[in-house]
Amino acid sequence: MVKMFRKILFLIAVIAILAAAYLLLGGSQGSQQSIKISGAWALYPMMVKWAEEYQKLHPDVKIDVSAGGAGKGMADAISGLVDIGMVSRDIDPSEIQKGAFPIKVVKDAVLATMNKNNPAAGQVLQTGVRKSQFQEVFRYNNITTWGALVGNAGNRDTIAVYTRSDSCGAAESWAKYLGGRQEDLKGIGVYGDPGLADAVSKDVRGVGYNNLGFAYDAKTGMLVGDLIIIPIDVNENGVIEPSENFYGKQSDVIGAIADGRYPSPPARDEYLVTKDGFSGASKDFVRWILTDGQAYVVESGYVPLKDEVLQEQLAKLA
Repeated sequence: MVKMFRKILFLIAVIAILAAAYLLLGGSQGSQQSIKISGAWALYPMMVKWAEEYQKLHPDVKIDVSAGGAGKGMADAISGLVDIGMVSRDIDPSEIQKGAFPIKVVKDAVLATMNKNNPAAGQVLQTGVRKSQFQEVFRYNNITTWGALVGNAGNRDTIAVYTRSDSCGAAESWAKYLGGRQEDLKGIGVYGDPGLADAVSKDVRGVGYNNLGFAYDAKTGMLVGDLIIIPIDVNENGVIEPSENFYGKQSDVIGAIADGRYPSPPARDEYLVTKDGFSGASKDFVRWILTDGQAYVVESGYVPLKDEVLQEQLAKLA
């Protein structure tokens, strides 16, 4: 009986030692890998979709995605706070010098928005707005009424200009189209893509800009809230011709970005950035994004990169 008791104690001790070693090595989480991602609102819905699909294939990988603007994504990546930063604007040479290593993954665009209940909406949809007029509204504050914008002296409604308060790719891309930087844009600062869309949707006099994925509902492909898109009069003839009229559905805008009818900027490539170079679980994830993950791009409301561009990015990743 004593011997049996000693054997039981011995077995208990062995089990305890093994359990302690197991916990020390991380237990059931010991083999789990983690990828932390932050940055551009523009890429956030796409990245959430990619993360969900990738984790179905790789349940041992945990992916944490948060938005906060392209500026935050770049800063977090360079400082090592995250494994991957989402950046929806061109990469500055100074950021490369600090170790930023960018990979293009998708395209989208920034679109000018207004409220569909604005009395000037019908005329704006017919004539569009020229780049020089956008400059006068957003950069120089020389066009301040909707009447002045559409050539109707009887309309004295003030234009309520909204812009982004956070450092972001949408503002930088829109400002680049207008010949400036984000700090050149006038207007009431609003945080984040959802906030800016909501502000214009609630203000009948409002004008703003949004990333493609926040101006349209990804499930229905239709515009969100009370937003409509201000068409760009690309050839500046004062009329929105059929070739310039593609804003009714998200799929039509995607097609226009893909074939170059929508100008670039404000159409642009979007990037995933890390410090010095991708490795480990992050590298595997980004490689999947550039290959199998491209199958989810169009359904998520984005524009896929051309095959040759994808191959260039895969070569950089190797």
